[in-house]
Amino acid sequence: MIDALNVGGFEPLTTIDYPDNLSCVVFTQGCPWRCRYCHNHDLIPTSKQTQFDWEQIVEFIKTRVGLLDAVVFSGGEPCLQKGLLGAIKRVKALGFKVGLHTGGAYPNRLKQCLDYVDWVGFDVKHLPLNYEEVTQVPKSADKAWMSLNILLASKVDYQLRITKHPELISDDQLDRLKKLMKNKYDSDLIVQMCNADNCLDDKLRIV
Repeated sequence: MIDALNVGGFEPLTTIDYPDNLSCVVFTQGCPWRCRYCHNHDLIPTSKQTQFDWEQIVEFIKTRVGLLDAVVFSGGEPCLQKGLLGAIKRVKALGFKVGLHTGGAYPNRLKQCLDYVDWVGFDVKHLPLNYEEVTQVPKSADKAWMSLNILLASKVDYQLRITKHPELISDDQLDRLKKLMKNKYDSDLIVQMCNADNCLDDKLRIV
């Protein structure tokens, strides 16, 4: 099917992935970045086969009409998936709000989806000049900041957040990043502490 997704995980009920809404979360498989602090790195390989079937998940979601407020697409990086827009439209047609978690790696696909998305959790990685220290991918900052500008121009509700690992961003750098977001985008930056017991980069693990 056009909207078939490679799904790496599914959470049937959550109160934290879409603010003030009862949601389920579809974790898509695959991410083009290799963020060193990533604790969910089983979702990074794009072609990994999983036990989750998108059609079965859709059937489950149908049984939650009237019980849940929203369906959230997370990852991995949801915008990697060619079928994301079709999947979002399908969920939207059932009457759910749609949430999207993204790091902004695919600006064009994000732009296509925003007409059907109600809220975006946008993951900022670092100051623009330091992005590759986290993602390990050249020019990732260019894609991320392009996506951020697209998001803000869309007027879709959003939250900007950053995962802080003490070895990757200093307090001074974090303060500079917060000021950048406030002064340039008039936006607050939510700081999430890193789950450091299973980082992709072994050197960053804190147990």
